[in-house]
Amino acid sequence: MANPFAGETTLTINGAPHVMKLTLGALAELETALETRALVDLAQRFESGGFSARDVLALLAAGLKGGGHAVTAAELATAEIAGGPMAAARAAAELLARAFLLPDET
Repeated sequence: MANPFAGETTLTINGAPHVMKLTLGALAELETALETRALVDLAQRFESGGFSARDVLALLAAGLKGGGHAVTAAELATAEIAGGPMAAARAAAELLARAFLLPDET
């Protein structure tokens, strides 16, 4: 079960729940994968609704890695995600928000 106070969220992939978390290492890899100068740019894309499917996949893959799951963005692209693409996008946005919120703000 995910602990939102620790920045965690859950995504069900191929029928199995996976706890995700954006660790510092996962965030650094995310910056590289998305070729973004700052994660604030990515957060702004999600806040404005201007994010891409690539953003969602990269965020989820980083969160899965931070949560201890070896699922790549390529594997995730062909996986069955409970709730479909909208649930995946919501989980990615929630993951990003939780990575930068203080515990009393969740």
